[in-house]
Parts: sequence; structure tokens; C-alpha cells
Amino acid sequence: MKFGFVTCVQLGMDCIEEIYEIGGSLDLLITLTDEQAKSKSGRIYLDDFAKQHDVPLLKSRHVSDDAVVEAVAKHDLDWLFIIGWSQIARPNTLAAPKRGCIGIHPTLLPVGRGRAAVPWAILKGLPETGVTMFKLDEGVDTGPILGQERIPLTPTTTATELYDAVGLAHKALIRATWSSLVDDSIELMTQDDSQATEWPGRRPEDGEIRPEMSVVEVDRLVRAVTHPYPGAFVNGGFDGTAAGAGGYRIWSGSPEVPGDHPPLQCADGSYFPHDIEPLAEAQTEG
Repeated sequence: MKFGFVTCVQLGMDCIEEIYEIGGSLDLLITLTDEQAKSKSGRIYLDDFAKQHDVPLLKSRHVSDDAVVEAVAKHDLDWLFIIGWSQIARPNTLAAPKRGCIGIHPTLLPVGRGRAAVPWAILKGLPETGVTMFKLDEGVDTGPILGQERIPLTPTTTATELYDAVGLAHKALIRATWSSLVDDSIELMTQDDSQATEWPGRRPEDGEIRPEMSVVEVDRLVRAVTHPYPGAFVNGGFDGTAAGAGGYRIWSGSPEVPGDHPPLQCADGSYFPHDIEPLAEAQTEG
């Protein structure tokens, strides 16, 4: 079996390194052009890894450019991983590898197709979430499943913690499925569309804490959009205190444990901010 890997972020690099850690190898690496990588935050470069492991490296503006399809054919790839990549693969790329393209989505598909998987899992108060490895098709997170890893959630789980857990689950899935991919014994399970849910994308302004929200809703929002996300915020004057006059961002807090800052008055009680930042300052730094 021959494998390729498309990525431009650290999560994808972690998966690549896991493949080599368990004794696997890749036959082609694909990433963004240097010009694009420089203009996008969080982007990583594969040059050193490709050179160290003697793997051909292609840099392309889009995963469905003709050069990508031609490279997949040239290297006779069976599977192409596309992980940590925001562009949607078009039919020409999906059909290029002999067995198909593989993605990983940070929910237990078919639940949570779509966007903002980490925040939504917390906002919805789910008891667990996870990651799903699946074969890409022309739908959005609709392809057959190759494997899943479950992640338990608690009433105090933060986006920071869940984001890290999702990264570890990616590597666990690589480790769990690699040998079956290599010997072509992997089983694909069709998703049950009747159980599917779709989660919409979120914007920074969706982190606003409003007066009509309950303590539970505020607590979930703070935990759901803390680092590495933009954070929950209070607009000026919300709580009638000097601290709230100019607005502030709340990175952590508690529905029960008081902190050093004035409590936030919610519809059904008080929420206690712990780590806050003036809104103007946070926006400048953000």
C-alpha cells in the first residue's frame, strides 16, 4: 500500500509523526505554497521532515489543483490522508487515489457534521464526544467510517482540554487503523443518516454573554470558547460595575467558586469570573 498526506497545520504533522513512530512511512507529502503559508496563522512547513525522511514534497495552492491529481497518479497512491486542511477536496482529488481519501472529524459521526466541533460539544452539554476517521466523499462529513475514538466530557471540561484530547485521539486513530490500512483489511461502516446532526460554524461575536443567559449557559460558553478560541466576552456596563464599564473577555470562571473579580449577574444567579481581560486589550492582541 502507498500513502500520501495533505496538511498544513501541527495537527496533521502530529499524525504524520505518529505514522513514522509506529513504523509506517509515506510516499508523498502535500502542503500549501510558501506564499500562502506565510499569510495564514498556525501554518507549519513540511520541508525539513520531507528531506529527513526522503519523501517527495509537493506545494500547491489548492488540494484539487491538477498538479495534486497528477502527483497522486505518479506515485501510484492507494490512500491519501487530508487532515488539518480547510479546502474542500473536489471529485478529481477524491477519485485520484486507488482506494480513496481519508479525513478525520472531531465528533462521533454522524453526530456533529459541520463546523466548530469542539465548542459545540461543550455548549450542548454532551457527556462524550470523540473523533472519527472516515473516507471522504462529496458530502460534508458523510463518508463511510474507518474508526472512532471516544472522549468523555465532564461539567468542567474546557475547550483547551478538549482541543488537546482531540489531538491525542487523532494519533490514537492513526495507530489503531494503520495496520488494517496497510494489509487492506480495513472495514468501512456506512453512516446512519437518520442519526445525523449538523453543527453550524461560529464567529467570534457568538461569544457574547447576554443578560438573559442562565448561569449554566454562561459557564458552558466560557468553557467552550476559551483558548485556543476567541473567548467569551461581556459588553460594557453589563453587570453595572466599574470592571464591566468598558467590557471584558472572560477566559475562565466558575458558577460556584468566587474569584477576585465582581460576579456577573445572570438571569438566575451569579457567575464568578476568574481570569478576565479588558475587551479593548484582548481585541488588540487577538
